[in-house]
Amino acid sequence: MAVTPREHTRTYFLGKLAVELEQRGLEVTLRSYPPALRISDPDAAMLAETIDCVPLAEGWFYRWSWGDLVGSADDPGTAADRVVRVLARRADHP
Repeated sequence: MAVTPREHTRTYFLGKLAVELEQRGLEVTLRSYPPALRISDPDAAMLAETIDCVPLAEGWFYRWSWGDLVGSADDPGTAADRVVRVLARRADHP
């Protein structure tokens, strides 16, 4: 199976987000096809989420598994902060 330039771009942006999330103490696995991140909180084993990256007219964006946008792929730090906040809220309200 050939990897398209779009998949390379997606993987690049997901890799940047993965670094930011790991620096914030989350465990991250990059799935290769289709490219997506599997994110989990080591302190809350049952808490996990999948995030992908999609091109829109305004640029590339990270997207939750349920379809809402996390944030711009040009700002992985801000997107990572949002992921941490959402996972923390979910951990507090199982």
